[in-house]
Amino acid sequence: MTVTARKIQPADAQAVSRLICRTLQITNAADYSPEELAAVAASLSPEKILWRATWMHFYVFCHGETIVGCGAVGPYWDKPDECSFFNIFVLPEYQGRGVGSRIIETLEQDELFLRCKRAEIPASLTAVNFYRKFGYDFKNGITTPDEEKLYRLEKYRK
Repeated sequence: MTVTARKIQPADAQAVSRLICRTLQITNAADYSPEELAAVAASLSPEKILWRATWMHFYVFCHGETIVGCGAVGPYWDKPDECSFFNIFVLPEYQGRGVGSRIIETLEQDELFLRCKRAEIPASLTAVNFYRKFGYDFKNGITTPDEEKLYRLEKYRK
């Protein structure tokens, strides 16, 4: 399956927001309450996605004309040598078909990642094992989720 990557465009925001909401409702439903999922979905409205794209490198991943995944890399607070990955989602019907791997590969080729010594991922309960396959490990050895029900994973570049 061919999946192309490109930077998000304003016209993509609605589709990306729908993709995230749908993925949360189906893929993450076993790990989070409906209220928790609704809060995350509300924080990723089309307007908020476009705002994020002003300070992150936000990508969409397309199979033909359909946006099937998204992901972003941005600065880690004020640290010029650290970055974080955000908003990595794949439509449920495309999961397990290499789209997630393509997202990680793209983010790890982005200039923000390449200039960093360390990258962090706030990983959901649902996705923690996926990220660990790419060499991301528990930050400070903490193997339990935080108060946001996220694992803090990190990877040091060589």
